[in-house]
Amino acid sequence: MTEVTLGKSRAGESSISNTRYLTVTGVLSAAAFVLQLIEIPVPFMPTFIKFDFSDLPALIGSFAMGPACGVMVELIKNVLHALISTHSFGVGEMSNFILGAVFAAVAGFIYKFNRTKRGAVIASLAGAFAMAVTAYPSNVLFVYPVYYQFMPKDVILQAYQAIVPAMKSVEQSILCFNVPFTFVKGLLNALVTFVIYKKISPVLKGFKD
Repeated sequence: MTEVTLGKSRAGESSISNTRYLTVTGVLSAAAFVLQLIEIPVPFMPTFIKFDFSDLPALIGSFAMGPACGVMVELIKNVLHALISTHSFGVGEMSNFILGAVFAAVAGFIYKFNRTKRGAVIASLAGAFAMAVTAYPSNVLFVYPVYYQFMPKDVILQAYQAIVPAMKSVEQSILCFNVPFTFVKGLLNALVTFVIYKKISPVLKGFKD
């Protein structure tokens, strides 16, 4: 009887844990989707490149619930954005998912083994760096070739040259503009996470075991 009772108790705890996990993921995904709609123009960048804080909920999810949660937040927000508010035929959302998933997964995985403030800093820096490194092949091999179907390559290059005339190619422009921008974007999302995480952690802990 005791074994049966314990078995039922554990099953019930597991069910509650799964429900809480899905609740956190859903709430953070909704927040990420809303933040993705709030695009901020970036000085000294082409007008088609904008900044948003939509990776913030994914990073919070990775720290609080593990890297898989962060990746799911990135996936859900981009699926919603592609269905409701895309301006890039889904290409921008795919790129955003790839970069955001790398950021959240790397940061969450490192933080999982060192749950301290120092660990969070190292995890965030590593995640931002990994996202920036991924930005170059992602844009050169996938994103921009699709954009060339709608906007000639020369026109895109001219947008960069309007800022720095010395740019000789789109590939060089991506390396000089997009990669540093992606790294800074990751750092800013991490900075805000550090500011608000303690304030919202009681709520998050209420969802956790």
